[in-house]
Parts: sequence; structure tokens; C-alpha cells
Amino acid sequence: MADSFGPMRDEDADDGVVGMGPDTDSPRKEPIRVLVVDDHALFRRGLEIVLAAEEDIQVIGEAGDGAEAVEKAADLLPDIVLMDVRMPKRGGIEACTSIKEVAPSAKIIMLTISDEEADLYEAIKAGATGYLLKEISTDEVATAIRAVADGQSQISPSMASKLLTEFKSMIQRTDERRLVPAPRLTDRELEVLKLVATGMNNRDIAKELFISENTVKNHVRNILEKLQLHSRMEAVVYAMREKILEIR
Repeated sequence: MADSFGPMRDEDADDGVVGMGPDTDSPRKEPIRVLVVDDHALFRRGLEIVLAAEEDIQVIGEAGDGAEAVEKAADLLPDIVLMDVRMPKRGGIEACTSIKEVAPSAKIIMLTISDEEADLYEAIKAGATGYLLKEISTDEVATAIRAVADGQSQISPSMASKLLTEFKSMIQRTDERRLVPAPRLTDRELEVLKLVATGMNNRDIAKELFISENTVKNHVRNILEKLQLHSRMEAVVYAMREKILEIR
């Protein structure tokens, strides 16, 4: 597929996004409905052209800033919102929180030139399920949309590396007291969480532990409930921060 916009490229196959496995594996029957949000009209148009070539993806609307994105999300109820971080009037991260309120089922992928760790952390806290840099290939955009629609968390490799580096230093800096004890996970739940952290999906975890996929799903659900979190990515972040998992 040829590039149609911006700095994206179709080479460097090793630069694919890092994903955390899906919570569901059910086949999709309807096209994935996507809302494209970016303050550059040419970039939005380029994304629409690229995604129009994908039979299972349908661009249902576009917005030029965060405020308009919230309005469109409330009206259109997209499956996926593909949104820039830095925009006038209202930024993508602030809009992310509001979109989750007006369209709770929508999953948000930040697609941005910002490689600032702070933007990544804030986006995750605001409810984003993916964080991709605009340097990824056009093919990878469609792949990431499908993965997030299927329950995965997607993040660009360079950002994932920064994230892990920051977590390592965070753990070292907070080696003192923990005021509130972390919820206790069972040995099996810890095993599952560690495999989730490596990016394995439910099927692979089931094979690794010689248990059924449904059992894996139950364990993941219990982990999220115990930690009072909403996604696999948040669970891994929490586990690293609280030293439930060790990063070597």
C-alpha cells in the first residue's frame, strides 16, 4: 500500500507496534467504524484514503480538534477514535477523557508525532488503548486498528522502551515504604500477569500454562477486578510500579 500522507513509511518491518494480547477472540462481522481526529486536513484526508482500501475498516467521520472530536464521538459512537495529541482548542488527551464519557465503548488510539513520555503516560491515564507515532507505516495503522478493536493495547516500540526504562527507575526511586498494601494476587494470577506483560495473547498464555482460554480470561478478569483497573496495559503498569512484577 502506498503512502498517501505525512512522514509515515512502508519500510522497516521491524518497527511494528508492540501489542498486548486480546481479551476476546470472537470473529468480527461488521466493519470497524473509525473516527479520524487531527488538526491537519491533509493528514486526515490521507488517512481516509489509506483506510478506504481496507474492507473491514470504515471511516465514519472526522474532526479537526478535541472539542469537535467529543461532539462527533457522542453523535457517531465509533468503535475506534484515531486521534492526535497536540491540537488547538482542545488537545487529544483532554478530549480522550470526555470521549470515554460520551462514548464508553469507543477505543482510542493516539496517533502523534509526540514522543514525550509525559504525553504517553497521560494518554494511558486518560483511557487511550494505543499510542502510535506517525512514523509507522500506513499498513501498520490498519493493523493497529484491528488489534485494538480486538482488545489489544498497542504502543510504538520506541515509546514502549521509554516506558519500561521509566518504570525501572520509578521502582528504584520508590524502594521505600508502600502506604497501602497491593491487593494480593494468587500464584496463578501472577503467572498470567507476567505472560500478559510479555505481549502474549490469551491463546498463547493458555498453551504456555496448559489451561483453557476461558480460564485465562477468567484470571485476567480477576486480576483487573482486584487491582481496580480497566485494561491489560494498566495492569502491567500497576504491577511494575508496585513491584508485583520484576523488570530485569
